Amino acid sequence: MMHDALSSLYGVVSDRKVNPQEGSYTCYLFDKGLDKILKKCGEECSETIIAAKNQNPEELKNEISDLLYHLIVLMVNEELPLEAVEEELAARSKKIGNLKQFHVSDHNT
Repeated sequence: MMHDALSSLYGVVSDRKVNPQEGSYTCYLFDKGLDKILKKCGEECSETIIAAKNQNPEELKNEISDLLYHLIVLMVNEELPLEAVEEELAARSKKIGNLKQFHVSDHNT
């Protein structure tokens, strides 16, 4: 179900890029360009963190949805297919023992 929703959203956003519609927020983002899209991604990420910290499931659901939408706008703007991200996630899910070793810095030097 999540794949269908993201795929559908990706299709709508892609269509807005090719066929702009007056009054469309998605088209507004494309018109403003990469910097505006990145700013919105950052804002939504921060709002997601705050919602999680506030332990408000409804707010968290809404902010994650906003973040995913803006990330899809970024993907379409940068011509990154949804399938490429799905393939990367699938490859990562097959890794076992993927705990990365943390680099320890000597802050005294």
